[in-house]
Amino acid sequence: MLNFCSLYSGSSGNSLFVETSNTKLLIDAGVSSKKIENALLDIDVEPSSIDAILVTHEHTDHVQGLGTFSKKFDLPVFVNQETLDAMPKQRDKIADKNIKVFKISDKFCIGDLTINPFCIPHDAANPCGYNILKDDKKISIATDIGHMTNDILKNLEESLFVLLESNYDPEVLRCSSYPFSLKSRIAGPTGHLPNEMAGKTISHLLKSGLKKAMLGHLSKESNFPELAYQTVLDELIQNNYDENSLSLSVASRDVHSQLIKL
Repeated sequence: MLNFCSLYSGSSGNSLFVETSNTKLLIDAGVSSKKIENALLDIDVEPSSIDAILVTHEHTDHVQGLGTFSKKFDLPVFVNQETLDAMPKQRDKIADKNIKVFKISDKFCIGDLTINPFCIPHDAANPCGYNILKDDKKISIATDIGHMTNDILKNLEESLFVLLESNYDPEVLRCSSYPFSLKSRIAGPTGHLPNEMAGKTISHLLKSGLKKAMLGHLSKESNFPELAYQTVLDELIQNNYDENSLSLSVASRDVHSQLIKL
């Protein structure tokens, strides 16, 4: 058994859930601890049964409830040193024994899952995505990507499922109320991934066995779920996409997704 659920995904907060029959993980805790608890209970998972939390990077929409959730349930937090140093308010809430520091170049195990962190280009201390592997099954989490790289593509290849950022539409971003500096940041090389590039990436991954994809981390001001979905779908169709070969969905910012079973 290898299951995935997006609890929250978007510019307002992110938290993802992965489970096997023996291990339960959170990836990020970017909303309040209470909201995470409620979402878990809503999918019939006891918050106290979580085994560990993985952190992608220190921005508030990924760590807002991290320290509180870890402290309340006495949970280990797996994080690289640079990210840990960049979030002192959260670090101070986590018991020393629960701080598990890893290097992005090194794989590690949590229960019956193998975790492979990989670098992503984003304006944070040392941000990463994750491959999560169980036996011959691989799922991947990749958001907050300023631009797609060959290294990221290689890490995503052979995934059965991927939660991939589809953050903004360039035209909607241009017309948004954001100040120019923020627009430049989002569209810059260490900002976020646009819909079209998400589509190109998923098209590439179909060649290596991708079966299910979920678009995540959508901007509230510079995107719409229907637009992200259609843009990616159009890109897939241009690449001779077979609608029976891939299940494509969009993660909600406020409501948990269905449980994805692999």
